[in-house]
Amino acid sequence: MAWDEWDRAKADVTAQRQASMRLNQLPGGPGGGGQADLVVNQDDLGGVGHEAFVLHSQLHRAADIAGAGAAKEGAGSTMQAASALKGSGFALGDELQTTVSIWTSQVKSVLQACAHISNHLDYSKKAHAEEDAAIAASLRNRDGSAVPVSRLTEHFK
Repeated sequence: MAWDEWDRAKADVTAQRQASMRLNQLPGGPGGGGQADLVVNQDDLGGVGHEAFVLHSQLHRAADIAGAGAAKEGAGSTMQAASALKGSGFALGDELQTTVSIWTSQVKSVLQACAHISNHLDYSKKAHAEEDAAIAASLRNRDGSAVPVSRLTEHFK
């Protein structure tokens, strides 16, 4: 392909994009009747968020083997056992300590995932509502009428 053919092909594609641009719109009136186009209110999604919260609470209480039965120094019973085994010359002490560290790290990851799921739905709904409002405001003239397509194409050049 010659260089000028490439330039002509790019120009053809650009011309087609501008000629075929179409905007979807809500029926009538400023703001499309006041209804948001993104709605998250399904009970099953709320159920997922609730179950993630419940799991987080239960896991936080039940899975803390590093802090379970903590002594005055703050070391849990499992870590105390690991120290006692190490002090008596058993290799199992180091291995038990490693197991507690890995377990604690993995539990923290699961807790973080549960918290993320639980909080994400509320955050997403709020963020999308704010974005919809900002987009709607930017696509309106001061008098509330829709911005014509000819002005919108200027933003995409």
